[in-house]
Amino acid sequence: MTYTVIARCARTGQMGIGIATYSLAVGGYCPAVRGGLGAVSTQAFVNLKLGSMALRLLEQGFAPAKVMAELADDDVQIEYRQVGIVDAMGGVAVHTGANTRPWSGHVTGEGYIAMGNVLAGESVVGAMAAAFEDKGGEDLDECLLRVLEAGRDAGGQQAADGTHLNERSAAVIVHGHRDYGHIDLRVDAHERAVDELRRVHGVYKPFVPYYQLRHDNPAETPAQDVWARENL
Repeated sequence: MTYTVIARCARTGQMGIGIATYSLAVGGYCPAVRGGLGAVSTQAFVNLKLGSMALRLLEQGFAPAKVMAELADDDVQIEYRQVGIVDAMGGVAVHTGANTRPWSGHVTGEGYIAMGNVLAGESVVGAMAAAFEDKGGEDLDECLLRVLEAGRDAGGQQAADGTHLNERSAAVIVHGHRDYGHIDLRVDAHERAVDELRRVHGVYKPFVPYYQLRHDNPAETPAQDVWARENL
């Protein structure tokens, strides 16, 4: 019961994932991202090891399709999984298992995947794909968040009896070419998690240059409140 966008930014080379679900704390177990290498989400009936395994295979030079084949060979329950992979060249591979709960499926395009399970219908991933392709020149983190909002607004998650399922956790994770995340924001438990993620992103995003300054030049970095008064 999750919908996800996995993407590479053609302009910056950043890799990222936006994800929302009825389950709790999704940012801690579904996504796996490494800058300059790839981004993976494993969801539906999650196999927690598949994300890290996929990144190791990408590091060995495997193409996404070959990585997916190796994951399938390793996991006898692969038909219960939904897995998406985007590599640092924009190559994609995605698997929606036959035993994932309906509606489940995916859309792929140049450098991105929109996928989900237990959704209101195919229109959810269609709206997400359209939102991603309408990204213009915006930063990847903003694009991913907007794509999640498009999925929510298209109906999001829906139980078999037609009951709408709120997004109770959500995350936007973006890596550049460093060994740590550029943006890694998570809402672990909230009845309107995508809305809350938008709020948290709006608070945090202006401070990204400040936290980078602390990393690059601590001797010349003012106190955070001083920097904020002078720059925000």
